[in-house]
Amino acid sequence: MAARIKAWGGALGFQAVGIGDIHLESAEAHLLQWLAEGRHGAMDYMAKHGAKRARPAELVPGTLRVISVRMNYYPERCKDTHEVLADGSRAFVSRYALGRDYHKVLRNRLEKLAQQIRAEADCQCRVFTDSAPVLEVELAQLAHLGWRGKHTLLLSREQGSYFFLGEIFIDLPLQVDMPAKNHCGTCQSCIDICPTRAITAPYQLDARRCISYLTIELGGNIPVELRPLIGNRIYGCDDCQLVCPWNCFAHKTVEPDFAVRNGLDDVSLVELSKWDEAVFHARLAGSAIHRIGHEQWLRNIAVALGNAPASAEAATALHDLAQHLSPLVREHAAWALQRHIEAQIP
Repeated sequence: MAARIKAWGGALGFQAVGIGDIHLESAEAHLLQWLAEGRHGAMDYMAKHGAKRARPAELVPGTLRVISVRMNYYPERCKDTHEVLADGSRAFVSRYALGRDYHKVLRNRLEKLAQQIRAEADCQCRVFTDSAPVLEVELAQLAHLGWRGKHTLLLSREQGSYFFLGEIFIDLPLQVDMPAKNHCGTCQSCIDICPTRAITAPYQLDARRCISYLTIELGGNIPVELRPLIGNRIYGCDDCQLVCPWNCFAHKTVEPDFAVRNGLDDVSLVELSKWDEAVFHARLAGSAIHRIGHEQWLRNIAVALGNAPASAEAATALHDLAQHLSPLVREHAAWALQRHIEAQIP
């Protein structure tokens, strides 16, 4: 049955399918310590379920195994990331969010795989796609899909890290795969490159400093001391993946749903600042970006404009944002304008 499940998964478009047990005791200790130190920041949902996140059989009673899957997301046709990051007037969006919301794509495929399993075996199974208290990386490592890198993301020798993860909790005693071995060695490129020093040590992430957290998970004011470090990143950050040597083996996605939409791989900050709420909803419906809402979107753009090269267009855009109805947007736009003024003072 394990071999058949992997074959079905491959036919459904998953680049890898593995099966692991549910013993996450060491991961649970690390999780509880991370939460106790407050490194999850405002992500209250991380602490809400406590240790249940590391106990699959408590989340879904009867669970004996977890089927983990990988699906590549890096778009086939995409503006070079280094070029976009080097041009402060352009907006950088994490490459995983350029296409359709991955939650929908993976969930649909995982449900189809679960249906095939149920049709062949008397079992109960439940699908997850970053939508419940699940330690995805730890489970994927147990299923031999890769190892946890020093940046805390899953790494594969064959595929790098540009992929999504999904799981099926199942009550069948399927044959398990051997846990993956770590191949980071002495490399710490991901630690050295992090703009905000969010990777405080190998395998240690302080989410409160992570640009992905600041631009996506944090709903309020971005700490002033971290704003200059965000650069032109308006949704997420890929720096730690960009420098990882294993990503020279990463494969582009074959999924049309993950193709670039709305030209977000290479677009000016000024242009995006002009999107009103109606345009935002119309263009980003069905995208992972849509989840942060228009107000937070403009907040992020205001910060990026504050870090952008001074220009008449950027100044006009910031003056417009400084008049926005949202106090959150106005505050960040005012900071950005002041930053431009200070940069011009000899």
